[in-house]
Amino acid sequence: MSLNNKPRAIGYLLAAIAFATSQDAIVKAMSGGYPTWEAVAFRGAAAIPPFLIWGAVARLNLFVLPAAWKLILLRSVILFSAYMAFALSIATLPLANAVAIYFTMPFFVGGLAGWALGEYVPRYRWLAIALGFGGVLISVRPGSESFTPAALLSLYSALGYALGQLLSRKVAQTADPLVIANMQSVLYFAGSLVIGLVVTGLKLDASAMPSFAALTKPFLWPSTKDLAVMGLMGLFSCLSSVFFVRAYQAAPANFVAPLEYSAMVFAVTYGIVWFGDYPDFYTLLGAGVVIAAGLFMVAMERHAFRSSGRAGEEISDSPIALPD
Repeated sequence: MSLNNKPRAIGYLLAAIAFATSQDAIVKAMSGGYPTWEAVAFRGAAAIPPFLIWGAVARLNLFVLPAAWKLILLRSVILFSAYMAFALSIATLPLANAVAIYFTMPFFVGGLAGWALGEYVPRYRWLAIALGFGGVLISVRPGSESFTPAALLSLYSALGYALGQLLSRKVAQTADPLVIANMQSVLYFAGSLVIGLVVTGLKLDASAMPSFAALTKPFLWPSTKDLAVMGLMGLFSCLSSVFFVRAYQAAPANFVAPLEYSAMVFAVTYGIVWFGDYPDFYTLLGAGVVIAAGLFMVAMERHAFRSSGRAGEEISDSPIALPD
């Protein structure tokens, strides 16, 4: 696959965001009755069968460790910690607010891409990232009730996710995205079980801490209906994981990351329809700014591509050094 196929990267990313945000809404809904670690464990377990079926169709053994397995494992651990933090944040914050804080992620990607991947970040991308970050500040209004420990968890998830996606850019050149995403789901399942055993074995109780209360709720076996919903969450997880890897495989990380701002549309919609969380004026204004920032970046990319006059090549990005 070309390292600079931006239309394909955009298509993959939009599909990934649609599935991922749907999954997040389900996790938020489940957090009302189930501990966070249990919901994430079922998410990981339910994703494994679709991966195995997909791998069988593709005639690919998902459990043969590739050469870059250490980097893939590191990526999975980082993304697991980031997702647990995000799942805890959406248990107490409105979905749109948590997503808005999480949108500092492209800022981290843009700042780290040059150091981690050797990618040159054009000035217009920095401007797009800065505009998007400004929109986040408008949405959450520092000093307001949005800045709680749960908000800091969402902020950490942005940093962890940025690091994970930068690693995606490296490992996707030497390993199949299905293998990478499957290892991620297995780690989510195993890591959640470890947390569950610790919480249950030590009888931890964080009910006095709203941001962590959902983590230590007692285990509850899901009803048939909830089990089916968790299975759907696993399918969404499978699809979003593969599409995210393919998106970051198809184009430079600092191009793909700002486009994730489009998830705000899904977050606001789910917040209203499922949870009755109506965003206020500032949340909507901030969302408008971050979406406009993403569209501005896409427009500038098209202009730069046409000006270069070289199909399939982007003059602003230096070559990627593949791992040995």
